[in-house]
Amino acid sequence: MDAALITPDGTRRPGDEESIRQLLTAGAPFWLDLQGRGKDTSPFLRDLFGFHPLAVEDAEQFGQRPKVEDFGDYVLLIMYGASGTGPHGVVEVHCFYSEHYLVTVHHVPCHPLEVVQQRFEQAPPSEPSLIMLLYGVMDGLVDSFFPLLSEFDDEIDDLEDSILVKPTEEQLRRLFRMKRSLISVRKVITPERDALATLMTGVDALPGMTREAERYFRDVYDHLIRISDLLDSYRDLLSGALDTHLSTVSNRLNVVIKQLTIIATLFLPLTFLTGFFGQNFGFLVDHIEGLPAFLVFGIGLELLAPVCLLLLFWRRGWLAGDSASTPKDTPANGRRRRTRLPLVRTT
Repeated sequence: MDAALITPDGTRRPGDEESIRQLLTAGAPFWLDLQGRGKDTSPFLRDLFGFHPLAVEDAEQFGQRPKVEDFGDYVLLIMYGASGTGPHGVVEVHCFYSEHYLVTVHHVPCHPLEVVQQRFEQAPPSEPSLIMLLYGVMDGLVDSFFPLLSEFDDEIDDLEDSILVKPTEEQLRRLFRMKRSLISVRKVITPERDALATLMTGVDALPGMTREAERYFRDVYDHLIRISDLLDSYRDLLSGALDTHLSTVSNRLNVVIKQLTIIATLFLPLTFLTGFFGQNFGFLVDHIEGLPAFLVFGIGLELLAPVCLLLLFWRRGWLAGDSASTPKDTPANGRRRRTRLPLVRTT
């Protein structure tokens, strides 16, 4: 188990049990970040802090749904952030928050929390408080999804362009992989948004919440709504890309079938003519002879039949090219431009 102990003013202290007991006895606020699932993690949470057995059990068995639970003296918040180490790029963080401490537990390295720790150490807030420290943790976890979604948006653009050029099975595998990743992110963002909505509506209250701090938490809630809207739009784009892939494959198959049909149709009168003149009727043998007859009946009719058919196909538009015209929003390099929602933070 790796432990990092930080006070709201940005001071880092040893994360041993004795230091934590001193801070708890003195009532001094602190942030304890625990990483790992070692055998000493659960007794550490249960014996040192006296957390409820159900809360400790949730911290042992990750994969919980984002939620906010009030245990009287403290509140348990289960949040998720974006990280390359977790499954499908998400990492689960359990936050035990009270008026005197903030304890975060995660089993894998969490880059968003590392960024928050560095920010508080280098530039602590002007008015250090645990409620603002909790805001910083939640804000860092939520905003970590924006770079992930930005990469997701670029990947969708590349996939759409490659599908229009040439659809392949590898693109189908990428589509289904991206849909699974999108579903895994949506499964945590939607309940996380609902859990934070309970705090904004006053159903659940955080210790030390002030009117000024509530404005910051409302900003986090706004970011969750934006992320949820982006996920919905990306889901529609992936569904559209899948339909485009299937339509393109079907159109290419139709083109191939049309080409084969034209070739078979061209050979149909040739087969009839060669079969007719190859029956060796007496009249044909006695009257059709010499070079002029050979040029007219042996070669001329065979050339005239496909030429007439090609002229008929051309007049009906069956020989027209199937390449679609370049859209108006396509730049010179061939990549389409799609209006994208801004993914940068507004605050």
